[in-house]
Amino acid sequence: MSTPTGGEITVHRCAVRVVRRGGWSWGPDPRGLVQRVLDALPDLLAAEFDEYLTGDGPDLEITEPVRLSVRLSARGGSGLTPAGLVLEPAAGGGPLPGPIPVPVPVRPAGPATTDVAAELPAFADAPAPAVAALFEELAARDELSALLALLPEETVRRYLSALLAVPAGERTGSFTAGIGGGPAAELVAELVRRRALPRPPTTRAELAELVGPPAGGTGERTTAADGPAAGSWPARETRVGSVLPFLLAGPLARTGYLDAIGPALSGVDLLGDAPLFAAALAYQVLGAPRRTPEDDAAAATFAGLDSVPDLAAFARRVRPALQVLDGVLALSLCRGHDPAEPLLITGVDDGLLLVDAQGLFPLAWASTVDGLLPHWAACGEPPVLVRDSPLPPACLRDLAAAGVRFITDARPLRDDPLSRLRWRTPLWTTGGVEPRLAAEFPAERLDELVRTLFGAHRALPTASDRALDHSVALAAALSLGMIAWQLWRDRETPDPVLALTRFADLEATVRFTRDAVRVKLPLGRRHTDLWRGGALVDVPNVVWLGGRTLTFSGG
Repeated sequence: MSTPTGGEITVHRCAVRVVRRGGWSWGPDPRGLVQRVLDALPDLLAAEFDEYLTGDGPDLEITEPVRLSVRLSARGGSGLTPAGLVLEPAAGGGPLPGPIPVPVPVRPAGPATTDVAAELPAFADAPAPAVAALFEELAARDELSALLALLPEETVRRYLSALLAVPAGERTGSFTAGIGGGPAAELVAELVRRRALPRPPTTRAELAELVGPPAGGTGERTTAADGPAAGSWPARETRVGSVLPFLLAGPLARTGYLDAIGPALSGVDLLGDAPLFAAALAYQVLGAPRRTPEDDAAAATFAGLDSVPDLAAFARRVRPALQVLDGVLALSLCRGHDPAEPLLITGVDDGLLLVDAQGLFPLAWASTVDGLLPHWAACGEPPVLVRDSPLPPACLRDLAAAGVRFITDARPLRDDPLSRLRWRTPLWTTGGVEPRLAAEFPAERLDELVRTLFGAHRALPTASDRALDHSVALAAALSLGMIAWQLWRDRETPDPVLALTRFADLEATVRFTRDAVRVKLPLGRRHTDLWRGGALVDVPNVVWLGGRTLTFSGG
């Protein structure tokens, strides 16, 4: 910078760094981000040099070319995420290098076309998201350890094996000599800690013993290829009876969950089944209690399939990936939780559901109290309100033994360490909780959430294993809750059920083209609410649509 003379300041070099937090992408409009940074630059410079300026000061003008420097991680697929965005006016008057692309939706090769007879490229044309990308991003934000703490040991071992890229049939004697640093080292450290080993493995044999034998499989496989191949359909236009599944994508993209689906499935060799996961997510918000042909058509359209095959086999095989996705979702909520605000616990499917009281965002489901404790700790160990519901045996005693401070309307057993709270309705407490929280207990709304999204709406209503049901219910409830919060928080109390009921019968026309899936909603009050609330932004690089962009419009 030149010394100020005559009221003029000359900036020879300026760098602006944009820090991305809380997600694995630059959002639905990366190019718009660049423009917003450029628009903000004059005000940033004015604030920087305020001490040199008097009165209104001179107008700020950018007179030199602006160069965008985007550093990309050395990995493929959805790991194409920049480490920073630097805006540097060129110095020295030399020629600028060619434009460096800001990350945009990954589009399959081939000219764009709107010809309804044109064949779309195969799903496999889209780059495969590397499982390492997800863990590297978490490690870069110092959140990998928090995620690993939420995962069972078998899942940690499974993904360590994927990071080491060891074929399932060669897990003895063929490991790389060293694991180096990075995510693999953190996964090894987590396993060493859990097993209380004196030191990390130093030989291939020790590493093989740590990772363990290959996970047992069922010998069955149902993929999207058992139905029509994902992404292989011709360009077409169809009408769906409910746009709700498509509305879930935007909020899930903003939390980073959508970007995590590809790497999580890739780590358990199920990337090709991503459309089946999408179908399960769609079914979670479609017709209840009885599914109709229109619901089947809407789920298939959302997943990019002609029809949805039986999801039972997929549900059994995808469990390890679900645990990673559930952890990513929980972290996105735990990061923003105020430790002074309570969490809620209620009984669901012989287990426990942990819910953020503000907005009724479900954080996690677990079969035991121990399974919820890491999530409670990640939220800052806040007070808890426990709902009188089908709780597992000894639930209240186990919570108290773990140091959880709570109030409950569930009548305690004789040896539960609780005392009666002086309140207008029967309540009990461990102590250490402000009585005012009892007045904020959203018991009826919590019951409605459970009845609707964890009862009446089921992705696999006849399945005995509820893991996939619980996982997509958590994701759908998060997305619906975000939509409700965006649209109505200033005029009423928002919660996921509100968004579900108001948009369940909103129809849409869906058009598939070579590089996008375009969703058109009928104009009206609901479209206006969604548009004004920012719920109709484009969603790029949707993994089960072959990397295509999901767009929204009205008409």
